[in-house]
Amino acid sequence: MSRVHDVVGIGLGPFNLGLACLADPVDDLDGLFLEARDDFSWHPGMMLDDATLQVPFLADLVTMADPASRWSFLSYLKETGNLYPFYIRESFYPLRREYDDYCRWAAARLGSVRFGQRVTAVEHDGAAYVVRTATDTHRARKLVLGVGTTPRVPEPLQGLGIHSSEYLDHKAELQRLDSITIVGSGQSAAEIYRDLLLESPQHGYRLTWLTRSPRFFPMEYTKLTLEMTSPEYASYFHGLPEPTRDRLVRDQRSLYKGISADLVDEIFDLHYRLRVQGDGPHTTLLTNTTVTGGSGDQLTCRHDETGDEFTLTTQGLVLATGYAATVPTFLDPVRDRIRWDSQGRFAVSAQYAVDVHGSEIFVQNAEEHTHGLVAPDLGMGAYRNSVILAALTGREVYPIEKRIAVQTFGAPR
Repeated sequence: MSRVHDVVGIGLGPFNLGLACLADPVDDLDGLFLEARDDFSWHPGMMLDDATLQVPFLADLVTMADPASRWSFLSYLKETGNLYPFYIRESFYPLRREYDDYCRWAAARLGSVRFGQRVTAVEHDGAAYVVRTATDTHRARKLVLGVGTTPRVPEPLQGLGIHSSEYLDHKAELQRLDSITIVGSGQSAAEIYRDLLLESPQHGYRLTWLTRSPRFFPMEYTKLTLEMTSPEYASYFHGLPEPTRDRLVRDQRSLYKGISADLVDEIFDLHYRLRVQGDGPHTTLLTNTTVTGGSGDQLTCRHDETGDEFTLTTQGLVLATGYAATVPTFLDPVRDRIRWDSQGRFAVSAQYAVDVHGSEIFVQNAEEHTHGLVAPDLGMGAYRNSVILAALTGREVYPIEKRIAVQTFGAPR
């Protein structure tokens, strides 16, 4: 246990995997990346055959920091013999299954990655952080937390149905039922609804989709809105008062948690095709609807605009209610070394550090409340990793863009 790594990354989703890739050619940085699972896995419960990323292939693990990296998506395509087919396909958006395979390809080739290493505790021995797993102990001067988010289920829905993260594991079971209800308003809800709608003629179930939103919002994808996924917007958002940031996180959800416009249109077109074929499905789509509780196969609901309350009977229930960042319990021994905000969340610095010194513990995708909509965006992962690498090494290993947007955020100076 005498070896002290420069950095240990805990968790291996796309963001920490991207950090491992970008750190790989940095000779003077000794990094180790630990993952609890036995291999890389990215949203396996939503690995639908025709689902694509909502961002272009340039939002891979490394390209936006280092376009010449050997770990780019294009390098993966070349090595696997798929570069020309991808080129001929003429779509910027990789299949979700393809992106998962790309990440597996990178993880399997990185010497700094260790699978089957579930972290049980992080301590500090006065000189370094001590990262304990069930089988090993590692020491590091600095940490990067990339444990990801966990499924979120609102209180009225606790103990009911399955979360969308488990959809494919339960799909066959759901399709044996007489009725299925999906609750949610984002891309996952829409993808599951479309998947079940497509196969409804073969099974004959009744299909219902509920959302609290006033309509089925498409994700806004205009170019000036896309500029909000930028270094300067992240900096502007970080400088706002905490209550303002919290309000904006709620107000801006349709900008990055909506449904792709193509999928909205595809669902309507699928309805029309099934109607023409004579297979018009038994389906109900309800907006402005909040599920206030449930028991057995009964959901109690409220229509938020009319105030009407009603009961919905359903045998199957899929909760596409999103994910939330949580503080892992393995950090309990070092809580006094971490900065917290007024709500007990990480107080994340502009450079993604959360420790009291501002230079030892960094987070990935746990800073939506401090950095806004750029936190979960795959396209901003390489930028954030460039900032973290600069903090780890004391220099800009990869050039860090300061301004890329046409517009100005905040009052002009």
